[in-house]
Amino acid sequence: MPDVPRQGARAAFRGWRARRPFWGGLLLALGGGWILLTEKASLKVVMHIGMQGLAGYLLPTLMALLGLLILFNPSQRLFYSITGMLVSLGTWLTSNLGGFFLGLLLGATGCCLAFGWLPDQEPRVSRRKRRKQVRSAAAAHAAAEGVKGPA
Repeated sequence: MPDVPRQGARAAFRGWRARRPFWGGLLLALGGGWILLTEKASLKVVMHIGMQGLAGYLLPTLMALLGLLILFNPSQRLFYSITGMLVSLGTWLTSNLGGFFLGLLLGATGCCLAFGWLPDQEPRVSRRKRRKQVRSAAAAHAAAEGVKGPA
């Protein structure tokens, strides 16, 4: 058995999450779920606008499905995010003003995050690590200058 350090569940999840537009897909799915929940609100709360038939349930279901597809198939994120944005905007008319604006905003934000995600981008280095690198480079440079001495 090779001496490979075991990875914990949290580290494995972080690695999986880093390889996909996680927050975009999650927000889009949550937006669809929120709109589906507002469809079940009491009649005193619900504002019946537009067609309340099948489209009122179909569009938020598609939002949740597209959010999950973004999470589990990130290679097609551009198509899913554009389709998700159109569906999110369609809920304005069919599903209680897009779940009283909250579901619409969650879906639109998630689509923008998924659309703008770049898979082969280098991970960001924190300020603390950048400062340490600059200090160590400056110390190495100063040590090299001190070793050389005046010519």
